[in-house]
Amino acid sequence: MKTRQLGKDGPHLTEIGLGTWAIGGPWEWGWGPQDDEDSIRTIHRALDVGINWIDTAAVYGLGHAEEVIARALNGKRKEVFIATKCGLVWDDQGRVERNNRPESIMRECEASLRRLNTDYIDLYQIHWPDDNVPVEDSWEAMIRLREQGKVRYIGVSNFDVPLLERCEALQHVNSLQPPYSLLNRKVEKAILPWCRKHGVGVVAYSPMQSGLLSGRFDKSRLAPDDWRHKSPYFKEPQLSRNLAFVEELKPIARKYGKTVAQLAIAWVLMNPAITSAIVGARRPDQLEEIVGGAGWQIASEDMKQIEKLQQHILK
Repeated sequence: MKTRQLGKDGPHLTEIGLGTWAIGGPWEWGWGPQDDEDSIRTIHRALDVGINWIDTAAVYGLGHAEEVIARALNGKRKEVFIATKCGLVWDDQGRVERNNRPESIMRECEASLRRLNTDYIDLYQIHWPDDNVPVEDSWEAMIRLREQGKVRYIGVSNFDVPLLERCEALQHVNSLQPPYSLLNRKVEKAILPWCRKHGVGVVAYSPMQSGLLSGRFDKSRLAPDDWRHKSPYFKEPQLSRNLAFVEELKPIARKYGKTVAQLAIAWVLMNPAITSAIVGARRPDQLEEIVGGAGWQIASEDMKQIEKLQQHILK
C-alpha cells in the first residue's frame, strides 16, 4: 500500500489506518458486542494486507481496545505505528467526561502505556477540546511527554483553527484527526487549508460515515446499544437523504469496478491535505474491501458529478 508523510516532518503512514473504536466492545458510545478473537484476527489481517498503523483511544471500550491491540501485537510492536488518545476519562460507573488537565493527561499516558504493553506511543492525541482547561496547559503536557520519550509525535483530534493556532504557537502540531466524508465536509473550508499551510498531517476518521457509505447499511441490524442510534445522520429525515445519495453513487463506483465504500475512501484521499483515512473493521474479511479504497484516483468529471449529487440530494 502507498504511504504519505504525516505533515512536514512526520513518519510515512499507509493511506489507510485501521480504526479500532468498535473493537473496544460495549460502553456508552460503543458499537455493540464484539468478539476479542475476531478483533485480533482483524488486526493481524490488516497488517497482512499492508496497513502499517492503528488508531485507537483510551476510552474505546473503557481501555479494552488498547488491551486487545496489545494482545494482537505481541511480538510485532516495532512493526506497527500506534496512535492513541487522551482527554476522555471515566468513573467506576463507566460515565465518560472530558478532562484535558495536565495531570490527567500524564496519568492517562501511563495507563495507555500499560494497557498497550509498550514503553512508547507513536502518536499521542488530545481526543476533544476541553473548555474548562486552557489549551496551552494541555499542549504543554503533551510536549513534556514527548520530551520524556514516552510519545514520539503529538497531535489533536476534533480541534478548530483557533485551537490549532494556540497549540502551534507553543510547538508544532504533528497531526489533526477530524471527521471527514462525503456526508461531512465541514473541515474543507478552513481547517484542511490551515493544516496544509502549516505542515500539519491530517488523519481523517469516519470516511464511510460510520457505515452509512458502505452501500449495505441496514439500521435494523444495529445493536440496541449502538451509539449510532443517537446520531442525526441515522435519524429521519436525514437518514433517507443519505441513503438516496448512496444509491446515486453506486453507478459511479461501478465505473471503476469498485464499491461505494471504496469510492468513499478514495474520495477522502483525493484531498491533498489528507495523509491517511482511518477505517474501522470488526472482521478479517472486511479488510479486503477496505484496502481497495486506496491507491487509485477518481476522475475529475466524476468528482464534479459527485459534487452535483451532494448539492441536489443532501441540501
